[in-house]
Amino acid sequence: MEIDRTDVVAEVAAAFAGYERALVDGDAEGICGYFWDSDRTVRFGLADHQYGLDEQRKWRAAQPPLPTGRRLVDPMISTFGADLAVVTTRFGYAGAAATGRQTQTWVRLPVGWRIVTAHVSEPAEDRAERADHRVDKPSAGRQRWLRGPPLALLV
Repeated sequence: MEIDRTDVVAEVAAAFAGYERALVDGDAEGICGYFWDSDRTVRFGLADHQYGLDEQRKWRAAQPPLPTGRRLVDPMISTFGADLAVVTTRFGYAGAAATGRQTQTWVRLPVGWRIVTAHVSEPAEDRAERADHRVDKPSAGRQRWLRGPPLALLV
């Protein structure tokens, strides 16, 4: 299996950039267009969750726009073969530290690259840091890998 093929990384980067544009623009239908149209699509948000694209469409339609000045910190795209990618990033808004964390699993489907699962979180300890109004800068050692035995999967 080829990991991080340049052409695949570029394709996913373009799809992710389109998703981010739709998110910043508050384009609910555009955002949902980047997700797999399935009842098996899962999105966990800060204080919400949606199972299936229909639930996400309803949830997105009711959401207010994002705060202005969204920025990404240390986005990383890892691809596995030609059809699977994971995108991770931290995010923040103007004048505040980057506290949010976002992970998306993208799969190449017949209709193109789509998010099949997404997770957005904001750790409690980072909420206190955000109150300091410090702005994060990309970390020099962002590629820290956990080592040890694999975690058992729960079935």
